[in-house]
Amino acid sequence: MASIRIPPVLRQYTGGARDVDIDGTTVGVVLDRLADQYPSLKSHLFDDGSLQKYVNVYVNNQDVGYLKGLDTPIADNDTVIILPAMAGGSI
Repeated sequence: MASIRIPPVLRQYTGGARDVDIDGTTVGVVLDRLADQYPSLKSHLFDDGSLQKYVNVYVNNQDVGYLKGLDTPIADNDTVIILPAMAGGSI
């Protein structure tokens, strides 16, 4: 079972949960199951079945964008980190 780390900005959609354990064999499967468990989170993760362009996902500190994307395999005890890109501020 993989542990999915929920960033503070998205915890309101998971009832405040910091970590959620989900079974699955790939990043896509565990994120789909996470969205099924917390439906209000889905639009923050996916756009027409693809990962939102501003959402970065890591498996054990490795960016899945440099691996196999949503097809990146997940093993028991892996940690999946969702990291939305932040913007704003001034210079």
